Amino acid sequence: GRGGMGIVWLARDEELGRDVALKFLPDLMIQDRAAFDQLKHETKRCLELTHPHIVRIHDFIHDERSGGISMEYIDGETLSNLRSEKERKVFEPDEIAAWISQLCDALDYAHNHAKIIHCDLKPANLMVNQRGDLKISDFGIARSLGDSVSRLTLDQGRSGTLVYMSPQQLNGERCTHLDDIYSLGASIYELLTIKPPFYSGNIDRQICERVAPSMTERRKELDIEPALVPQPWEDAVAACLAKDPSRRPQSAVEVAQRLQLSSGQARATTTFRKTLKRKPLFIAGIAAVGALLLAGIYFGGPNRYAKPTSHEPAIPEKSIAVLPFENRSEEKANAYFAEGIQDEILTRLSKIADLKVISRTSTQHYKSAPENLREIARELGVAHILEGSVQKSGDAVRVNVQLINAATDSHVWADTFDRKLTDIFSVESEVSQKIAAALQANLSPNESHVLAAVRTPDTEAYDLFLRGEYEFRQAQSNESAETYDRADAFYRQALARDPNFAEAAAALARGRLTRHWFVSPLEPAELEEVKSLIDRALALAPNSPQAHLALGLFFYWGHRQYQMALTEFNRTLELQPNSALARTYCAWVYRRRGEWERSLAEFQRAQELDPRDVQIPQNIGATYLTLRQWKDAEQAELRALAIDPHNGWSALSLLISHLNATGDVGAARRALDGFPEATKSLTLVSRRSPTGIGDVAFMIGMWVYLDVMERRFTDAFQAFDKEVVNKDPGRLQQLAGRAALRLLAGESDMAKSAGEEALPSLEARLRERPDDTFAMTELSWVYLALRRNADALRLSRQAADTISIEKDAFSGPNFQIGLAQIEARVGAP
Repeated sequence: GRGGMGIVWLARDEELGRDVALKFLPDLMIQDRAAFDQLKHETKRCLELTHPHIVRIHDFIHDERSGGISMEYIDGETLSNLRSEKERKVFEPDEIAAWISQLCDALDYAHNHAKIIHCDLKPANLMVNQRGDLKISDFGIARSLGDSVSRLTLDQGRSGTLVYMSPQQLNGERCTHLDDIYSLGASIYELLTIKPPFYSGNIDRQICERVAPSMTERRKELDIEPALVPQPWEDAVAACLAKDPSRRPQSAVEVAQRLQLSSGQARATTTFRKTLKRKPLFIAGIAAVGALLLAGIYFGGPNRYAKPTSHEPAIPEKSIAVLPFENRSEEKANAYFAEGIQDEILTRLSKIADLKVISRTSTQHYKSAPENLREIARELGVAHILEGSVQKSGDAVRVNVQLINAATDSHVWADTFDRKLTDIFSVESEVSQKIAAALQANLSPNESHVLAAVRTPDTEAYDLFLRGEYEFRQAQSNESAETYDRADAFYRQALARDPNFAEAAAALARGRLTRHWFVSPLEPAELEEVKSLIDRALALAPNSPQAHLALGLFFYWGHRQYQMALTEFNRTLELQPNSALARTYCAWVYRRRGEWERSLAEFQRAQELDPRDVQIPQNIGATYLTLRQWKDAEQAELRALAIDPHNGWSALSLLISHLNATGDVGAARRALDGFPEATKSLTLVSRRSPTGIGDVAFMIGMWVYLDVMERRFTDAFQAFDKEVVNKDPGRLQQLAGRAALRLLAGESDMAKSAGEEALPSLEARLRERPDDTFAMTELSWVYLALRRNADALRLSRQAADTISIEKDAFSGPNFQIGLAQIEARVGAP
């Protein structure tokens, strides 16, 4: 797991025979003796907290380089996660009454008997175990951790989480029990309304100056039914949120009384999905870590995350897959137009919450008008299939569509539209509306408006946009900078024709950001241009899901602002409930934050909407790989390879899972017998994304690294040089990789020669892109080859700091491994 002030691991106390949670402290705290001593003192005070609804602190453990807090292990979920997992994302008062009663009882004990303040009370710090009992985590240490980290980072002396802070805490005043009372009110408010009292805009100012709307008003704003919150709950929460501390309830007992809760109320009746039994991680010392670094590429949390259930759900009647439209135009170059019409109809339908609509990534695997409709519908999990064809000749267009019930192979509805090109928008709208009517979908007024909307009145701009979309899909497949540039050019031409074309601006921003993440990072000025495009799109169309998706990518891929990215992706899902892409991006962000279970749950939801997208099972496998759940990783990657046997990333993950599970290199190789040789290409690791690479195994290629592990260096040299890359940035990787490989083989003179060849280009690259972690990793090994050990160590540490585990729980471990490899080479302590 992961906390705001440190990483949490499940461990086994062998001496006492119990599972414990270990919260490791941030590095900056270990390095500051005053902060370290303060936390140690506060932790010892918290040993006195023995309330049944407070997580017990067991011990404070440390050595010269690290430290952590051992505490009671809770096999359960946070209230924040439980709320998010509910169908409407919100609790009702009677569902949480027992938990709030237990919470008030625990707060009263801590405040009045132990004289300890929490100072970071929030739903994410409130856990519910498998018995249904509430437990407050981080009691007493949240303030010490927060104050210390705030002081070290010069964060105005504030500790806590902004949206739950009282005005006094926000202003840096010393925390009192009345700040906990305010946070209690803010937490209840969020549990009953989805959002905290203030959650957007200038939150600091609002907390100090504005009165939050009543919970009933907020529920009405968010269309939560029933909207009415009982008056005692409204009054009690409003009192807790008073700006003046003297006007708040003066104790947690008083809060419970105002809520009309009985002391010792029975356990909550709300149930939640139980995870599989969790396996503890035995911490056996540095030797085990060394063995792990040798045996595999990833390390992560213990084997404790439940895989998504694999049972086949019932197929909903209101479900549809839009198969590729046949291009019947004489000019085959018009294929982009047929694809565009299909995609537009699919996109409109995907915005209807009452329908299940399969994403295009899955439907594109099938041909137009296939014979085995029933089998396709079963594979995609839908009851209906839409087939179509498009014929474009000059300014005339014929669109033929037929909606088919897959179970009976009977036509539900069919029609042919002969229109002028200028009238193509009305065809897309009419087809979408008739499908919705045929499937008896319940449409909200906004959804009806969306189905009838016209993206642009300029058909030439629309045609250019469709060409851009076609090129963008090609670029996603081949990851070619040139193809991305062609897509960008079409989007820019569309915008030149119609400056008010919001979707074109959003698509251009999305394309630039995708190129930034998967091909080559953008300069800061280029990222600012992307942001201006998104702002332009949102100003033109505030409710455009494409624009909100692009903004989420800007926060995620552009700046690693994970919470802001999630806000935009969730807004996208509100506007386009069937967006598998937004679900996938949520999963990626949760994974970066170390919220593994939430990530896997989002991947599962995405897979339901896009069951033939190879990237989803491939990413599920990569997630399990990071968690060291080798069997689950293997099963997911085999599902991915069943969809696409040429998927090199899945083959790589499958190999690593076998390697880590068995420690047998030969068995790992044999796991890929029968798969195409293309899956074993060096180019798998030539992608210079902002998260790569850290580990030398990825720099030289995992297939080559297998030979290194078996000390078959002649084979390694032959495999590495088999594929010659003459173009940057792949050429840089090959030059640096050759130096690293010679160094690993113990051929120091040849390593030095290779390093001298690579040095000028790599140093120039790093001067151009100072944050290029790929170049940092490559150059650190070149420095090693040139016997510049201090420079190698400095650069490797810089890479590990740039992509730290705290910033990126998914890729960060690779850089820690890379740093350990360099430290082992230079003999660093």
